[in-house]
Amino acid sequence: MKVRFAVIFFGIACCFLFLIGTLYHMQVMQQDLYTARANAQQRLRTDLIAERGAISISDKDGRSIPLAVNQDHQVIFAVPKEIEDAAEAAGQISELVDIPVDELITRFSKPGDQYEELIAKATDVQVASVEQQAVKGIYTTTRRARQYPFGRLASQVVGFVSQPDEAHPAVGQYGIEQYWDEALGGVAGQVQDDQTVIAPQPGREIKLTIDQNIEQRAEQILDDLVLSKGAIGGSVIVLEPSTGKVLAMANSPTFDPNNYAQSPLMTFTNPTVQGLYEPGSVFKPITMAIGIDTGAITPDTTYYDPGFFTADGKTIKNWDLKAHGTLTMTNVIEQSVNTGTVFAEKKIGHKKFYEYLLKFGIKELTGIELPGETTGRLTPLEKYPRDINFATASYGQGVAVTPIRLISALGAIANGGVLVEPYILEGAQLKTSRRVISTETAAQVTQMMVSAVQKAKVADLPQYAVAGKTGTAFKPDFQKGGYTDKVINTYIGFAPASKPRFIALIKLDEPKDAPLAGTTVVPAFRELAEFILNYYTVAPDRSGR
Repeated sequence: MKVRFAVIFFGIACCFLFLIGTLYHMQVMQQDLYTARANAQQRLRTDLIAERGAISISDKDGRSIPLAVNQDHQVIFAVPKEIEDAAEAAGQISELVDIPVDELITRFSKPGDQYEELIAKATDVQVASVEQQAVKGIYTTTRRARQYPFGRLASQVVGFVSQPDEAHPAVGQYGIEQYWDEALGGVAGQVQDDQTVIAPQPGREIKLTIDQNIEQRAEQILDDLVLSKGAIGGSVIVLEPSTGKVLAMANSPTFDPNNYAQSPLMTFTNPTVQGLYEPGSVFKPITMAIGIDTGAITPDTTYYDPGFFTADGKTIKNWDLKAHGTLTMTNVIEQSVNTGTVFAEKKIGHKKFYEYLLKFGIKELTGIELPGETTGRLTPLEKYPRDINFATASYGQGVAVTPIRLISALGAIANGGVLVEPYILEGAQLKTSRRVISTETAAQVTQMMVSAVQKAKVADLPQYAVAGKTGTAFKPDFQKGGYTDKVINTYIGFAPASKPRFIALIKLDEPKDAPLAGTTVVPAFRELAEFILNYYTVAPDRSGR
């Protein structure tokens, strides 16, 4: 019995010693081998990630200009598990990586932690300094990452990417990066038994219609306008009215996609396609177009303006609180008289007016290739079809649109009555267009808008006929109901009126002291219009004065 027990004990001891020997061999003698294999597998996973496609814009000569590319960046990181003295290591590199010692000590003291990124995009000087210090557990490497060479330029159009680590593909966030994430991301490779069996396929390059020079000028004008008028923000859109091609799409405030984490979340969205607002008097040409197209009015139709209109127990007045007496419909556009568009809408009739708003696409998405587009709203006309709601809708209050839909709708007037939806992807198949008003109606409304510009003089250009309309709309009070004393200024104009090369929208949100649009966005439009006409060397359509 004792012999048997001894044999069993000896066998167990041998097995135990064998296991200890095997573990020792694996963990100590072959540590470098397994570490190398793990690193190789990590590199293999990294190599399976497809190269993300670039995003580019161009200029009038067709030169390709990169907005989003991939570049190798130097990375400084720590492996806390290898750091023997966290305090000492922190003290040695704190100044080099510009991270407080206390924070580094905390990060270096995490049990079992194998990776702490210290600098995602390190300079040559920083890398050389860290390598010279030769602190155990502190390393440098390179990583392929997204880079935006022009920083803030068109950032809300482009968006950005987030990437948890180098072993995982980047994920598009906002803008084109999100909308075309799958196409940009390509197809990852496949591996079997630590061998690549299918190579990764690079992502598609996305080319946008945006013109670099027009975009830069639009952003500069917008930034100056927001700053000088003490506004909380604004937007600019420039389109080619005959095609719907987007030439510029600017917003303020904006962000740098290279350092997106430093910006508020609200700056990532694109107000031109996601932000609904009541446009105000810039909507009046649409009402006039409907009236003329239905035969209810002509540009010369007259009415008597008493200075107010009362319906359903509510009274609305003109912006200047004046009674203008006898006016033509052209005078109404020239002087932006509220009661004049109310008169026109009454002549049209509520049913026909609403039907035409649908034809102009007010409740439709434009389908532009950007995420999160919002549809317009005609809720007061649908749920509460009272006279007062149709009256206010005639001059752009109570109805809500996005800037991209608004410029698209007025673009139909610039385009001879044909509505063409906007697009921002170069080479995209042109979307189905539709006629919303006759060529004759479009020409008459255009002339009314030209007359308004010439009478007001602010946006008038000596050698070009410019068609435009202002809008100063009060912002709704969503808590108390009614309206606040804060305004949004909008201007939409196109030139040359005889054959428009561009149509532009400039919107300014909450300028200080609630000024009229004529003193804010109209001068900005003139500056932008002069630049675009000169940039394209557009021939004048009238003799200079």
